[in-house]
Amino acid sequence: MLALLILVFSLSLIGCVRRPNHQTAIRTGSTAVHQNDPDRININTASAKALEQLPGIGKGMAERIVDHRDKYGPFRRPEHLIIVRGISDRRFRGLRELIKAE
Repeated sequence: MLALLILVFSLSLIGCVRRPNHQTAIRTGSTAVHQNDPDRININTASAKALEQLPGIGKGMAERIVDHRDKYGPFRRPEHLIIVRGISDRRFRGLRELIKAE
């Protein structure tokens, strides 16, 4: 009886242990690999004309990105593009796989 109680208690503790989220680890790892993809547009060196090729980025938005980069310096991470006026989280998610910041 005592052995059964210990077994049940042990199994309940195992269920409470927080496990790493493997899906996040896979996604994070693949993003790091794709960050160095030569087909991505480098938002720190691209001209306004090159930035216009990105979906949802028109002439005005491309100029704002370049102006922001000139005024405040290079973007340290692609996610920092959200700081630019007009780049929403939704728009950034559409660009995330197409850009890099080096």
